[in-house]
Amino acid sequence: MPQFTKRYRLVVLLGLVSIFALVLVGRWLNATKRGGQGPAEPFRIAGNLYYVGATDAAAFLITGPEGHIVLDGGYPSTAPMIIASIAKLGFSIKDVRVLLNSEPHPDHAGGLGVLQQASGAELWASEASAYTLASGGDDPDAILPLRALARIGVVGYPAMRVDHRFKDGDTIRLGPLALTAHITGGHTRGCTSWSFQVRDGDRVLNVVSACDLGRLATSQYPEQEADLERSFRVLRGLPVDIWVTCHARWWADIASSSPALLRRTQWNRSSTLRGTMPTSTLPRRNSAADACTKLTLWRAAT
Repeated sequence: MPQFTKRYRLVVLLGLVSIFALVLVGRWLNATKRGGQGPAEPFRIAGNLYYVGATDAAAFLITGPEGHIVLDGGYPSTAPMIIASIAKLGFSIKDVRVLLNSEPHPDHAGGLGVLQQASGAELWASEASAYTLASGGDDPDAILPLRALARIGVVGYPAMRVDHRFKDGDTIRLGPLALTAHITGGHTRGCTSWSFQVRDGDRVLNVVSACDLGRLATSQYPEQEADLERSFRVLRGLPVDIWVTCHARWWADIASSSPALLRRTQWNRSSTLRGTMPTSTLPRRNSAADACTKLTLWRAAT
């Protein structure tokens, strides 16, 4: 019996050590995860709206005389790419005053904490996304194994400070900049699409940044179907001259970091966004839902 007890204790100890080692390795891999992202050449989309994201995880800079706004932050390990892109365009991360988010998954929210520390900016989040951001990626609607992994740091991202919470229809203002939040749930409860205007030459253009509308098997909730239906109705009612999304691959192929290629693929694929092409070629008064329909059809075709 004493020998059996000793062996049992050794097995338990080895098991605990193995679990601890796996957690440490998992946390290290998660902290260095880039999701296949690489640097992309930043560029001006129109007026004071710029692309500063990676090759797929999108991020946008909206500049203003009283400070700048950044929408989405990529992974924690790709946030430095955003900072470098902002600098390459001639702006400073220190002048970013507001951080916004489309949805709280690691590929779009993970880097917001890094950007917050670098800039001192205030982070705004939807009521439904705020907990996930502040907890480091714990989504209450995710399956239990994912939630457990998030709580021990194997998935997710460093917890961040949420300074303000907004509701559907609220407008975030910074000097003359004004971005309106549209809760377009379905992908996540608090998934947020944004509408705002930019002036490009003598034209005032309506911009919509559409949140993901795909349903995940790992994150479900009872009102999900109704939320998706409502989201399409909301987006259909938004006038849009330029539409963008949280994943660049859905509206352009910028893997080569070439704005020229971006403009060419936009012309062929989305017929809406034209990158830095003359804005006189932009169509007028399309609905954001039409743009999302094109997005859905393009995703299905590729």
